[in-house]
Amino acid sequence: MTASGTNSGPTASEGPAPWTAAWEVLLPTAAAPARARGRTLRAALREAVRSGRLAAGTRLPSSRELAADLGVSRGLVTEAYEQLTSEGYLRSGRGAGTWVSDAVRAAHAPARDLAPRSPGARADFLPGTPDLSLFPRAAWAAAHRAALAELPHHTLGYPDPRGLPRLRTVLAELLARRRGVVADPERIVVVSGVAQAITLLGSVLHARGMRTVGVEDPGSPEHGTLYAAAGLEAVPLPLDEEGLALEALYGAGVRAVVTTPAHQFPSGIAYSARRRAELLHWARSVDGLVVEDDYDGDFRYDRAPVGALQGLDPERVAYTGSVSKALAPGLRLGWLLVPRAFAEEVVERKRTMDLGHPVVDQALLARFMERGDHDRHLRRCRRAYQERRDALVSALREHFPGVEVSGIAAGLHVIARLPDRWGPQDLFLERAAAAGVAVRPLSAYGTARGDVVRLVLGYAHLSPVRVREGVRALADATRA
Repeated sequence: MTASGTNSGPTASEGPAPWTAAWEVLLPTAAAPARARGRTLRAALREAVRSGRLAAGTRLPSSRELAADLGVSRGLVTEAYEQLTSEGYLRSGRGAGTWVSDAVRAAHAPARDLAPRSPGARADFLPGTPDLSLFPRAAWAAAHRAALAELPHHTLGYPDPRGLPRLRTVLAELLARRRGVVADPERIVVVSGVAQAITLLGSVLHARGMRTVGVEDPGSPEHGTLYAAAGLEAVPLPLDEEGLALEALYGAGVRAVVTTPAHQFPSGIAYSARRRAELLHWARSVDGLVVEDDYDGDFRYDRAPVGALQGLDPERVAYTGSVSKALAPGLRLGWLLVPRAFAEEVVERKRTMDLGHPVVDQALLARFMERGDHDRHLRRCRRAYQERRDALVSALREHFPGVEVSGIAAGLHVIARLPDRWGPQDLFLERAAAAGVAVRPLSAYGTARGDVVRLVLGYAHLSPVRVREGVRALADATRA
């Protein structure tokens, strides 16, 4: 670079100066509004250093030279050099010039998105996802504006770790009305989903000396993973046609068990009344705890949903649920109702974990539920999901004659046992994957294996047309 500013770098015979690779990063400074030029130059220099385009040990041009090339005042460049020197990006010495500091390391690559996504399959029957396009954006936005406008200033401080009293009161009413829960607002803890609820309970159980917890087999893989993170070993417990098998439960030596009695995941059964009573008798006999994960209890299509187990014995059942299936999992909003004996310990764990759930989100959900928007949305979803379930069952029977669809008419998935001629299962899954049809076998959720093809098929996120097309593609790809 010449003192006259007529050249943006050295001549070819001189070879490129180390800082010229970052030259274009600084050019926006010249085009920036006069008041923003200093800020723009500082930001551009920081980015050049962080990205490694200005490597450690690179000597920068003098303030006079850089100012002339950029067409800005020398004082602006001098101030930028001084500011970045004070921040540690640059170093300088009297008569020694200005250099990129050795303390700076190149920035990492741009952040990746590790959120689970649809595999981009031709047809995606993976279970567990609601139709996110049904999310009530207009009603949610209106509730957000109203909640924020009416929120008192003092509530924006650190909240009650249990959650806003307003939301806990609304949840108590809604859960009592819709799920038959015995809901005391003082024992409701607002959490960031069932995962946090299970983690909180696992931490408390571990602190009480427990080292094992029973989980359903087949069941949600996340239950065992979350308890393991709390230092508890998950003990798989088999099911029979009524629910958890009692002999295995008594023989396992556990004093806590996590269940999905309203709509067992993934088998799709509902625990019988007898088994629900027997499960509570077991809990009382061992001074134990039943954790009830009511993950999709709002969705029953042939009758009113079975009430929550917690309603039969609130002191032996910890009840948890969320809006992940009813609204969207990305909201990270849920609840945990704890027995009186566990309440103080759970609340203290919640406080030390995150100091409470975001206040604005809680106020928003409370208003959304108070105004009946939540109930209206559930009715809309139930109509849509029932239509899609009917389309799936009909298409399975058309393209897989002899198929057995099991489980109650509820939730967001079905279990399909295909006739033996469609096996073995491994070959069936290979052919489905090769054709771009995403399916998951029942064996993925437990210890049992076999050659018979048993599939857990999700449908809520697919239109009836997509459901029928997907089943036809699956049959064409896997037909022997």
